[in-house]
Amino acid sequence: MAHNPHAPQPGPEGTHDPAGSTQMFRAFVDEGEPQRRQQPAAASSDSRTGVIVALVAVVIVLGAVAWLALG
Repeated sequence: MAHNPHAPQPGPEGTHDPAGSTQMFRAFVDEGEPQRRQQPAAASSDSRTGVIVALVAVVIVLGAVAWLALG
């Protein structure tokens, strides 16, 4: 395997990341964690509301079609 001079070199624990990418990634992951836990509950509520609205719309359309066909 070829040597990559731009790749981070293994070193002692706690080596400072000069680009700060590791620290920024950890901050991003830690910041997004509480939102991920809350999203499924909100998504579940939204999808349930959507299903109810769709069912009501289907019943209304079927009722209108039946009324026109029988009337």
